[in-house]
Amino acid sequence: MRNLFARMSVIEWPTLTVAALIYASWIALTAFHAQVPMPVLIVLGGWFIAWQGSLQHETIHGHPTGIGRIDSAIGFAPLSLWLPYRLYRRSHIAHHGAEVITDPRHDPESRYHLSRHDALIASLQSTVVGQMIFGPALSIGRFLFSEARRAVRNPVAVARDWVPHLIGVAAILWWLDHVGLSLAKYVLAFVYPGTALTMLRSYAEHRADLTSPGRAAIVERGGLFALLYLNNNLHAAHHERPGLPWYRLPSYHSSHRDRFVAQGAPVYRGYGEIVRRFAFRSHDDMLHPGARQHTA
Repeated sequence: MRNLFARMSVIEWPTLTVAALIYASWIALTAFHAQVPMPVLIVLGGWFIAWQGSLQHETIHGHPTGIGRIDSAIGFAPLSLWLPYRLYRRSHIAHHGAEVITDPRHDPESRYHLSRHDALIASLQSTVVGQMIFGPALSIGRFLFSEARRAVRNPVAVARDWVPHLIGVAAILWWLDHVGLSLAKYVLAFVYPGTALTMLRSYAEHRADLTSPGRAAIVERGGLFALLYLNNNLHAAHHERPGLPWYRLPSYHSSHRDRFVAQGAPVYRGYGEIVRRFAFRSHDDMLHPGARQHTA
C-alpha cells in the first residue's frame, strides 16, 4: 500500500489545474444556471460532478501534493451531496488492498453479490442502460440504508464520518439558495447525471473470474471520457501502479499493454463499444462466481 500514498517532491500542476477548472466551472454554472437551457445544464452539471469524483480519486491516491491534509482539502467538497469523502477514501483504500478484488467479502466497491436475492435486485444495474438510469438511485439508497444501520451500531464512528460532510453540504446548500438554484433542480441536473456518468466508467472496470479474480479492464480510446475519468479508463495500469498521477498513466499503459492483455485484462476499444455491447445485455451475472458454485 506504500505506493498509494508516497510523498512527492514536486507539486503536480496538471492536477491542480484540473481542480481549479472544476471548482471555478461549478461555481459559474450554478451561479448562471437560469441562463442555461435545461438539457445543456444536465450535460454540464453531470460532467462537473463526475469530473470532481475523478479528482477525488486522484486526491485519495496522494495527488497533487503528497501531503494528506492538503490533498484531502482539495477533494473534500461534497458537490455530489451524498458521499462523505472520508467514507469514499476508506472504501477505495480497501478496494485496492482487497485480497480478492470483486469478491464482496473482501472488496467494498464490488458490484457483485453473494446471495441470489441481492443479485436479482442488482440485475437492474447489469446493463449499461440499467446502470445509468436505475444505478444512481439504487446505489445511493443502498449506501444510505447501510449507513443508517451502521449509525445504530456505532453512532460515534458514523458521526465522525458524517459531521464534517454535513457541514460541507450545508455550505453547498447555502450557495445554491444564494444563487436561486433549488435542491430538486440541482439533484436532477447535477447529482443524478453526474453519478450516472461515474457509473458508466465503473460498469466494466472489473469482471469477476475465479481464475484471475477481478481482472481490471482497459478502455483504450477513452476520447473525451479519458479526460472526464482522468485516464482511469486505463484501469489495468492504474491497479498495477495506483500511485501514478493520471497524466502518466497513458505512457505506462502503452509500455505494458501486451503484458496486461496476456494476463487476461479485458480490452474495449472505447466506451462506445461498451454501450453497443451491453446497453441491453448484461456484462456479467451479478452473483459472484464464488457463490454461483453453491447455487448451481
